[in-house]
Parts: sequence; C-alpha cells; structure tokens
Amino acid sequence: MNKIELKEFLDEKVVKYNNPDFIESDPIQIPHQFSLKEDVEIAGFLAATIAWGNRKMIIRNSLKMVELLGNSPYDFVMSHTDDDLASFDGFVHRTFNAEDFKFFIKSLQNIYQNHNGLETVLSTNSEDNYKLAIHNFKQVFFEIQHQQRTLKHVSDPLKGSASKRINMFLRWMVRNDKTGVDLGIWKTHNPAHLHCPLDVHSGNVARKLGVLTRKQNDWKALTELDLTLREFDKKDPVKYDFALFGLGVFEKF
Repeated sequence: MNKIELKEFLDEKVVKYNNPDFIESDPIQIPHQFSLKEDVEIAGFLAATIAWGNRKMIIRNSLKMVELLGNSPYDFVMSHTDDDLASFDGFVHRTFNAEDFKFFIKSLQNIYQNHNGLETVLSTNSEDNYKLAIHNFKQVFFEIQHQQRTLKHVSDPLKGSASKRINMFLRWMVRNDKTGVDLGIWKTHNPAHLHCPLDVHSGNVARKLGVLTRKQNDWKALTELDLTLREFDKKDPVKYDFALFGLGVFEKF
C-alpha cells in the first residue's frame, strides 16, 4: 500500500471503530458514567492507570475503584479521611494495590487543592507536544510523601516510556470526536498535540502496515509513529488509535 491507500484504509477503520459501540467493551465507559467535570477526570485517570491486561478485568476493577469512592470520585478525593481509605484494603489489580490506590487519592487531592486540577497540571505547549508535560506531571504527582513502589504506576517519557496509559487518558479528555466516544472536556488543550497510545496491539499493527519500524514500544517508537499519523491528519492524529487498536484487537490483523 502506498501512503494515500494506507491513509484511506485507516480512515475507513476509524469510522468503523470510533463510534458509540466501542464504549461498551472499553475502559472509556468508566468516565462516561459521570457528568461533573472533575468526576469524569478522576474516574478516567484511575481507569486509565490500571488499563493493562485483560480488558474485562480492567473494567471490572475500575468499576470497583469507583464504587470504593462512593460513586462520587471528586467529593471523595476532596473530603476523605484516613478511615475512608481503609476500605480500600484488599483491592488489587495486577501490581497496583490498595497502598498505591490510597496514595493516588491523596495525590489527586493535592493536585485539585494546590495545582488547579488535572487539566492544568497536564497542560502543554506545542513545542514537544506532551513529552515534557507528562514528565512534569509525574514530578507534581509525587511531590507529596510516597512509597517507592508506587512510582512505577506513572510513567515518564524522559526515561523512554511510551506512556501509553497517560496518552490514552489524554485522548479521552482532550479529543472531541463528534461521535460521543472520546469525551473532549479539556478545552484548554489541543488534540493536534496528542500522542497515539502505543501498546502491543497498535504497535504490532503499525509495524505490519509499515508505519513503524522500531521494535520496542517506547517513546522513540511513538515519535516515529506520530510523524506519520500527523501527516495523515495534523489536527486529529490520534483518531488513528481506533484504527490500529481495532485492527489488532477485533480483527486480529
């Protein structure tokens, strides 16, 4: 396929997968349950944080997290006591456990109390898209007392990570896709600066299609993939995440 044919092929797949049917099998359903902006952000951030592994398990455990927050994430974050956090004991998703979850709630409280919320802390300038923004976010996220073990649950592009989960969360919050899948509630951000959430599925498909040559799924690979996707649509490059993911997961491409 030449580039024009490839773009047409991927555009078709975007239409096929970037529609409301996608929501019921994806963790994006978690933030969709809320209407208050801060609830959407917090529920989305927590769901994206544990979005690795089996998708049914991700959704089940995300729903459990939201339930532990009394189905009012922002209210819980801002007004919780240590006794409230005790109810998290026993929660686990892969390597993310109750202690990590408790820290995340405390850190989110600090972000909303002292840093004007997630939308502000993750804001970027256009120079490097979100590379530095995600790195700076991690610094703020761990500025309060924390355990070493929890650091691994927020990735850092400056250390080479593709930061798939934060990039997916950013897609949810920033991209307004007109079809009601991505939520597009962060009006101070620009979807042109987003990065494709690069995982095993999208990486493998991108390599098979010849839009990615690098073997590892790291930030260098993401930069390579982004170049082509921005050529295809400079205003909305990450819409192609739906095409790559759909081809990988639903079509076993």
